[in-house]
Amino acid sequence: MNCIERRMEMVRVVSHNTHKRMVTCLQGHIGADAEKRHKKLPLTALSQAMVDGGNQLGEDSLIGKMMEVCGEAENRLASELMQHELQLEKDVLDPLNQLAEVDIPNILKQRKQLAKLVLDYDSARARWLQATKSIISGTNTQALTAKADLLKEEVDEAMNKVELCKDQLAADMYNFFSKEGDYARYYVMLLEAQADYHRKSLTVLENVLPTIQAQQDSWTEKPAFGTALDEHLKRSSREIALPIEACVMMLLETGMKEEGLFRIAAGASKLKKLKAALDCSTSQLEEFYSDPHAVAGALKSYLRELPEPLMTFQLYDEWIQASSVSDPDKRLQALWVVCDQLPKNNKNNLRYLVKFLAKLAQESEVNKMTPSNIAIVLGPNLLWAKTEGSLAEMAAATSVHVVTIIEPIIQHADWFFPEEVDFNVSGMFAMPTPPSNHNNHLDYDCGTIERKRPGSMVGPENDASRKDSTPNKHSDHTLRRGSNTLGRKQHTSPAFQPPLPPVEAPGSGHGAGQVPQTTSEPQSQPQAPPGGSGPDPAQQSLAQSMAALAAAQQLLAQHTEEIR
Repeated sequence: MNCIERRMEMVRVVSHNTHKRMVTCLQGHIGADAEKRHKKLPLTALSQAMVDGGNQLGEDSLIGKMMEVCGEAENRLASELMQHELQLEKDVLDPLNQLAEVDIPNILKQRKQLAKLVLDYDSARARWLQATKSIISGTNTQALTAKADLLKEEVDEAMNKVELCKDQLAADMYNFFSKEGDYARYYVMLLEAQADYHRKSLTVLENVLPTIQAQQDSWTEKPAFGTALDEHLKRSSREIALPIEACVMMLLETGMKEEGLFRIAAGASKLKKLKAALDCSTSQLEEFYSDPHAVAGALKSYLRELPEPLMTFQLYDEWIQASSVSDPDKRLQALWVVCDQLPKNNKNNLRYLVKFLAKLAQESEVNKMTPSNIAIVLGPNLLWAKTEGSLAEMAAATSVHVVTIIEPIIQHADWFFPEEVDFNVSGMFAMPTPPSNHNNHLDYDCGTIERKRPGSMVGPENDASRKDSTPNKHSDHTLRRGSNTLGRKQHTSPAFQPPLPPVEAPGSGHGAGQVPQTTSEPQSQPQAPPGGSGPDPAQQSLAQSMAALAAAQQLLAQHTEEIR
């Protein structure tokens, strides 16, 4: 009996403490009706704040749309929480309170009542014994006997009360002990109620997540910098990446004659502002037309921040292998084969960019950006290795090969990409106003740009006229070695007309077996330049080494600017 009593007391204490802690976990007011409890929930207040905020921002704001949808979801979650707390109060809290504050205390009160009845019995019995002794020694025997009989009745009555109370207490204790499994069931019901609540809450969230995710995905105003090319093009329904088209259109307007374009670093604050403007897809870019170096820097940053280079990781080894072919004719053919394997989006954007760079190189007399110089400063942003390493290590390992890849592609842009390119492909930019002297080699007809073949692609019939105004090969290398600005040599015509690719190009992608004809002359062996067999290998090696050094220095400078 005493063991049961101790257990009952412990159960009462732990049940009281559990009930107290569970009440503190409730977010609604205990005992309140459903409507009042729902209004007082913190989730309800959060829901109302979100809905109000969404209405203030309106349908034109993605944040406003998200807040409205989330607010409705939070309101449904508040309803589920209210129902959950009502169920907990009915199935767990009230029974625990009844057990800890009513049932067990009543049993313990009976134990105290039994103790009181036992004292009463002992007192009555003591008086009865005293009366019995008085009869023996007293003179009024009849009176004392009557008194003793009355006291005996009190003793018997007290004994009956003790026995009744003892039996009731024992029954209640045994009953409690037999119902311990029922009391333990309260905690099972607690977990079941919580599981049911979380399941219903999860259903609410799972129903709303597709809607809110669809709104997020349909929102086109997402950052372009650092986003994969395919994702950006799909999301914006574009053919050419916005930063590429925007920067090219601005540079066509004001940057074609800017000396050192892509080489001279732009102001960090202006560059950051332009990148942010392009990220939010704004067309208000007028203020940046006056700073072509910031525009060129933004274009380089976009190419450099692509998760995968424009010329792809997958074809990196093929590009390097093609650039290592010693024969110039076969090297061009190998580069064409690799270029034709590029994915459609990458090839379209590379074509767009190379056509612009070839047009920029036409102004190399003024802007000093020959195909070689452009390849040095821009090439490392178009192709790099996937392997990890420091910025300097990656630049040193890649730059020499990249220059030998990018430079001939720019020189022979119309051979690699015979198709015409409409630079204002989206139609969202104003076309450049044609200069009166037409010195930039741009002809305009009906508001569109008519693209001429770059000077590097003129036929042999124009080589003689260009030869008179261009230093010979030896003079070019002497100029490059003696100049303080690396790679500012005169942009001369190639020493040969590019050969056509093979009819069947093994390993090439779709369409690699054919290439549009760029000349009506039949295919022939490359013709050596007049008066020589090409540049000296030692001089060529020196130029490549200097190009690698320049590219590494440039990447380090750009990295330093980004850190600042």
